[in-house]
Amino acid sequence: MSDHAYRMLILAGPSGSGKSTLISHLRTHCPDIYFSISTTTRPRRKGEIEGQHYHFVSEEVFLKGIENKQFLEWARVHGHYYGTSLDLINAALKAGKMVLFDIDVQGHRSIKEVYQKATSIFITTKNIHILKERLEQRRTDSYEVIARRLQTALQEIQEVDLFDYVLVNEDLELSKKMVLEVAHTLGYKQQMFPKEAFCQAWGASHQ
Repeated sequence: MSDHAYRMLILAGPSGSGKSTLISHLRTHCPDIYFSISTTTRPRRKGEIEGQHYHFVSEEVFLKGIENKQFLEWARVHGHYYGTSLDLINAALKAGKMVLFDIDVQGHRSIKEVYQKATSIFITTKNIHILKERLEQRRTDSYEVIARRLQTALQEIQEVDLFDYVLVNEDLELSKKMVLEVAHTLGYKQQMFPKEAFCQAWGASHQ
């Protein structure tokens, strides 16, 4: 993969953990960021904007995209398809952007298979009781949906050791500082400076 591929940051974790707030903070303070917007077959909710929240498509269009290998990753969640457009990601990388993902743990696994050295952060609450309180306080989901989200969270927490960082989002201001610090280190990771390029440069200077 291109060296630019290492400037990729994946945020995952349960719904209600605070990912959206932290992503908004990153997008505000990182001018060269590209936020990956998922393609979905889920119906558009009130207030959602095409191309800002999701790319909304029919199931027929989505399945054709799977057939044509147009997705970096995709999954069927709660009866609807979600996926990440490979063309859009490649275009952002070629433009030198830092690519930011808000994705579930299954998507995290899929991206890591392609971009093994992408950096990932698992965002979570201290325990499931706090998560349940946050979901209930949002007043956007039914009790059945909240129960399903909590069950999904229990499954997601099992994969926490696959992430580079774990952030227990108790102090929001501290969490904002942490994710921004991680984002700023991406351009200085060892992988951004391949050994072959260093050896060639040192050899040329020595001669």
